[in-house]
Amino acid sequence: MCRLLGYIGSSIQLDRILCEPEHSLIVQSYQPKEMQEALMNADGFGIGWYHPTQEAEPYRYRNIQPIWSDLNLAPLSRYVESGRILAYVRSATPGQAVNLNNCQPFQSGNLTFIHNGYIQDFRDSLYKPIRDRLSDGSYRAIEGNTDSEHLFALFQDALAGSGTSPLVAALETVLKTVETIAHEMQVRVLANMIICDGNRMVASRHAIAGIPPSLYWLQDDPKFPESVIIASEPLFPGKWHLCPEHSIISVGEDCDVHIHPLTQTDHLSRPA
Repeated sequence: MCRLLGYIGSSIQLDRILCEPEHSLIVQSYQPKEMQEALMNADGFGIGWYHPTQEAEPYRYRNIQPIWSDLNLAPLSRYVESGRILAYVRSATPGQAVNLNNCQPFQSGNLTFIHNGYIQDFRDSLYKPIRDRLSDGSYRAIEGNTDSEHLFALFQDALAGSGTSPLVAALETVLKTVETIAHEMQVRVLANMIICDGNRMVASRHAIAGIPPSLYWLQDDPKFPESVIIASEPLFPGKWHLCPEHSIISVGEDCDVHIHPLTQTDHLSRPA
């Protein structure tokens, strides 16, 4: 389990969203309020951001140390500005190594991706079925061994075949594919994800045979006007909205929030 953060809107210094909030990701790494399946997030962290004025692939900063122990983060975040930011703090699933290959955000081209959740008994359950469905390119691009990176690989293949609203359609395809396999194998999946392509940000709050982790969104807060924040937990007091279970949230450059309900098989939505 992890804690996630996404920001889309006017360009800001990274420290305003990463370090300054009273319940920032730094605090959530050692004192989360709504994390049900772990106690803390001390197995590394990562940040992905897009250049505010130039067309360029996103930048990433990742570390396998706890976020609170990285002495470079505070000065770095004061000198970087962006209007598209993804960040997370990691609680590694047992059996998945703590190394940079497994550290999010994952990135390919203009895409950045973070995931909060897990696939139950991944190596013995959905590992091979997912890999069997990947294109050669996505298969070869996997560098680590996490369920999260395999979900990202599925997403890249789904995006290649998407039409209108491609990020939403691709994310829905991934969730339906995983649900089909998980149903056949009676496997629990928690699948909160945030994905950005530099222009649009989409997020899911979803689970199969379980309860989705918490996920909130906040629009046009006085501290962050003309922006939307998506976060596992509220960063500060404000008009935060709990994302509906089994839904996809989509935010474009206009910062309008669109909620897309997912078709959910009833007996898979909650544990028996």
